[in-house]
Amino acid sequence: MKGTSCEECAYFEYDEDEESYGCQFFFDEDDIAKASLYGDRYICPHFQYRDEYRIVRKQI
Repeated sequence: MKGTSCEECAYFEYDEDEESYGCQFFFDEDDIAKASLYGDRYICPHFQYRDEYRIVRKQI
């Protein structure tokens, strides 16, 4: 299942220029239109779970 919580996504980062958190992935026009159309029901196709231990598991 694709993720929907931006706070758990790897692309959700702090922007020092804007002084706020936000998605750092560059969406195309179709994704932006779908997000505005579906609102809270939108499932992001680019969601990637933030997993700090992924590299460590590969080394074991």
